[in-house]
Amino acid sequence: MADRAYWVSISPEEIDEVVTTGRRLRKLNYLEAVYFARVVDQLGARKVTVDASDVIPKRFRDDIVDNMRTKSKVSAFHKADRDYPVVSAASIIAKVERDRAVELLRGSHGDFGSGYPSDRLTRSFFTERMKRGEPLPEYVRKSWKTWPAIEQTLIDSF
Repeated sequence: MADRAYWVSISPEEIDEVVTTGRRLRKLNYLEAVYFARVVDQLGARKVTVDASDVIPKRFRDDIVDNMRTKSKVSAFHKADRDYPVVSAASIIAKVERDRAVELLRGSHGDFGSGYPSDRLTRSFFTERMKRGEPLPEYVRKSWKTWPAIEQTLIDSF
């Protein structure tokens, strides 16, 4: 059971930096573990269950523990958001916060869809920007493989 919630956002720039320059096993999963540790520290939780993003849950757990300043019992499992109601709740909070942030961006920049590169509207919105020679904006993760593929398609069609 949880009696408080706390979340943090990771900037696209920080994600891109880690994805493009991080060494093996110190990329996105590790960055997520670092931020999980910050959340645990902020909440002062004594016991935590997390959904492991790493293929090896123990490694994800160890990365969280290694980055914590406080003592806490951390458990990491695949599908924890399905199997543990408190993790499901945290997942819902994260989704709602992301949706709010995306809605604010849409208000400023227009409807670019979900923001995920698998979304046709998102790809179309940013492809049109690229056709006009506009760089990807700061709110976009540039390390997604979708963007170079779109750029190559535009070059090939030229």
